[in-house]
Amino acid sequence: MLDTKYVRDNLDAVKEAMRNRNASFDDATFTELDARRRELIAHEEELQAERNKLSKQIGQLMKEGQRDEAEATKDRVRVINEELDAAAEQRNEADAALRNLLLATPNMPDETTPVGADENDNPEVRRWGTPRDFAAEGFEKKPHWDLGTDLAIIDFERGVKLAESRFYVLGGAGARLERALISFMLDQHTSRGYKEWWVPAMANAETLTGTAQLPKFEEDLYKTTKGLYLIPTAEVQLTNLHAGEILDADQLPLRYCAFTPCFREEAGSAGRDTRGIIRVHQFSKVEMVKYTTPEEGFNELELMVADA
Repeated sequence: MLDTKYVRDNLDAVKEAMRNRNASFDDATFTELDARRRELIAHEEELQAERNKLSKQIGQLMKEGQRDEAEATKDRVRVINEELDAAAEQRNEADAALRNLLLATPNMPDETTPVGADENDNPEVRRWGTPRDFAAEGFEKKPHWDLGTDLAIIDFERGVKLAESRFYVLGGAGARLERALISFMLDQHTSRGYKEWWVPAMANAETLTGTAQLPKFEEDLYKTTKGLYLIPTAEVQLTNLHAGEILDADQLPLRYCAFTPCFREEAGSAGRDTRGIIRVHQFSKVEMVKYTTPEEGFNELELMVADA
């Protein structure tokens, strides 16, 4: 989530960045809520200062035998306490509204990020190898949903029978291939200095808010009756391992990896990639995460690509 002071001090830059990202950002509402919040904080501080001053006077008035004045001062302190409660409630409402607005505001893109309307405007940075030309070889390609079914390694009908649509079953060589790929990728990463973790497949709301799945993508998450969510990726857990901690920069970078099952409701993907195992509700993934400084971010990303 963007820092309130950063947005306040860089409002024009934030507005431009959100336009470039085709993201909505109501700068007028932000300014109004931010001003209201600061106004309420100042009002609370004034009331607290007055209450502290009057509270000290009560003892002195009692000592001097000025009981009527002391009682009147007590009455004023009681009124101040009521005003403070009301002001605190109003500030909490302003805080919540401002936080919700910023939670729905994406991160600032790096200045080197190309501006475009959609993925069609993405430039190709580099390419590895040459795609195989199956047609030139006289080889007729099959979509994976046909090939997997023909080889009896993917079973879509039984996945629906056991759960519902967008679940599938792997059998025989398909199951062994899944297991082998998981082990292979974990071995690849750990051999390059990544620490492997085994993390819960469920996360609380605070954890998912930390990686911005909440509140924006709540419809795509599976929620349990206990208030926990099935994770959509191990990135959620790996990124939050050190939440609330202060890391020594000398420790960085930290290289982590983990395998987890991943669960996605895919609530907003109706009609898109409905065949095969593209947009399914459960899948397996080995995730890589690095902790580093902002200055080393791009360099570490390039090294991560090489490590993969």
